[in-house]
Amino acid sequence: MFHLTEKSVLTIGVTGGIASGKTTVAESFARRGIAWVDVDHIAREIVAPGEPAFEAIRARFGEAVIDDHQQLDRRALRTIIFNDPAQRQWLESVTHPRIRERLIERLEAMPGPYRLLVSPLLFETGQHALVDRTLVVDVPETVQLERTTRRDGVDEPQARAIIHAQMPRSERLARADDMIENHGDRADIEARIDTLDRFYRQLAHDLA
Repeated sequence: MFHLTEKSVLTIGVTGGIASGKTTVAESFARRGIAWVDVDHIAREIVAPGEPAFEAIRARFGEAVIDDHQQLDRRALRTIIFNDPAQRQWLESVTHPRIRERLIERLEAMPGPYRLLVSPLLFETGQHALVDRTLVVDVPETVQLERTTRRDGVDEPQARAIIHAQMPRSERLARADDMIENHGDRADIEARIDTLDRFYRQLAHDLA
C-alpha cells in the first residue's frame, strides 16, 4: 500500500454512504485521542471565495451558483451536476486534484498512534491509495434516506439520486477491511469502536 512518507503514521480510511454516520464515528475515535481529517471539510475549503476552484466554478456556471452572501450555493450546484454527468465530471476535474493535495498536507501534519482519513468517496476517487486499511461505516438504505431527507432538507427522489450516485453498498462492504454497523444500540457501536481502536493501536505498534 502507498505511504505518504517513509515514516508515515498508520492511516485508516473511513468511508460509507451518505448519512451513514462517518462523522459520528470519527468523533468517537477522536475522544480516544485519534486525529482525523474529513475530506468533506476540505472540499468546502477549496471552494471558498478567493480559492481558484471557486473562481473556476463561478466562471462556468455564473451567479446561479452564488448565494446572497457571495458564497458558493452548494445546493444549486448539486442540482446542476446531478442532472448533467458531463458537468459533474468537469467539477470533479477541478476539485479532486486540489482536495487530494490539501488532504496529503493535513495527513502529514497529524500525530499517531494512527490517524483517520474520512471520505464518502474513498474508493471512487482513488483516495484508498493513501490509507493502510479501510473501515466502512454501514447503515441500511432506508436509514440513509430518512437521515438525508431530515438532515439536508431534500426530498426522497433527490436523496435516492445521491445514494445511487455513490458506490453500491454491497461493493463498498466487499472492499472493506473492517466494518461498523452504525445503527441500533449506541453502547454496542461504542464497544465496536473500542475493539477497533485497540486493534489499530496494536497494528500501528507492530508496524513501527
